[in-house]
Amino acid sequence: MINLTFKQLEAVHEVARTGTVVKAAQALHVTPAALTSRIKLLEDDLGLTLFDRTGNRLRATDAGREVVAAAARINRGILDLADTLEAMKGLHGGRVRFGAVSTAKYFAAELIAAFLRQHQGIDLQLVVGNRAETVESLRNYEIDIALMGRQPSDFGAESEPFGPHPYVMIAAADHPLARLKRVSKAELAKQKFIVREEGSGTRNIFEYFFNAQMIQPPKVTIEMGSNETIKQAVMAGLGLSLISAHTIASEVAARRLAILKVEGLPIVRQWFVVRRSGRELPPAGKALWTFVAKKGSAFLPQLSTR
Repeated sequence: MINLTFKQLEAVHEVARTGTVVKAAQALHVTPAALTSRIKLLEDDLGLTLFDRTGNRLRATDAGREVVAAAARINRGILDLADTLEAMKGLHGGRVRFGAVSTAKYFAAELIAAFLRQHQGIDLQLVVGNRAETVESLRNYEIDIALMGRQPSDFGAESEPFGPHPYVMIAAADHPLARLKRVSKAELAKQKFIVREEGSGTRNIFEYFFNAQMIQPPKVTIEMGSNETIKQAVMAGLGLSLISAHTIASEVAARRLAILKVEGLPIVRQWFVVRRSGRELPPAGKALWTFVAKKGSAFLPQLSTR
C-alpha cells in the first residue's frame, strides 16, 4: 500500500501550480529542502517521476497530474465536510465557489445578490472566465457550480437548464444594415466581423452559424478576448459581431448598438447550471444549485431579438 500523506499531496499540488520548489515552499511556509524531501519520498514510494525537471520550470508528468487532481478532490472533500458539520450544528453558513463564463457576468451579480439576501451566512466566491477556463476549473474541483452554455463532454458532469440564451448579430446604430427589415445572407457576406477568441462559447456559435448558413467564409478582421471590447469595436464601426443578446441590453436601450434582422437569427441556446457528477454538494452548494435552477431565468436580461 502507498504510504501517502496529505502533506505530500499538498507539496505536489503547490509545485505544479507555481512551477518551482522555492515558490511552493514559500506558499506552504516550509523550507525548499523539506518540500523536495516530501516529493522525493513520494516518488520513491510510487516508483514514478511526478515532475519533468528539464528547464527552469517544473512541469507535472502524467503521474504528477493524477496526484494533483487527487489533491484537489481531497481538499474539496475536507471543505465540504466542514460545511456539512457546520450545517449539522444548525448554522446557516458554508462556502460556495461559483464559476461563470464571461457572458454570464451580465446577470450573475444580480442573481448572487438575490441568493445571498436569502442566505446571508453563506460565503460565496465568484470566478469569471471564458468557457475553456471555466470548464478547467470545474474539472479540477476549483469551483463547485458553474453557469455556462452547455455541460462539458470530456468528464462526468450534471446540468440543469434554467433559461433561454439567444445570440444575435449586432452593428453600430448608424450602420446601413440597421435600417433593413431583413438582412440577407448575400448582404452579410460583404461585411467584416469581430469575433471572440478560440475556445469561447460565443466563438463556437459564430462558427456554427456561418458553417450552416453561409456559402463563403466570413471576413474576420479582429479577434478579441472580451464582450466589452467587442461592443466598443462594433460601436466604432469596425465591423459586425455575433454575440449573446444578454450582453448588450444597455447599449441597445441607449441606441448605441442595433440588433440586425438576419436570416437564421437569433440562434437560441440554453443557460445551464453545471456541477461535477458523482460528487455530493455541501448544503450551501445545494441551496445555490436549487436557487439557480428554479429562479435563474428571472435574472436574464430581457430585450427583443427579432
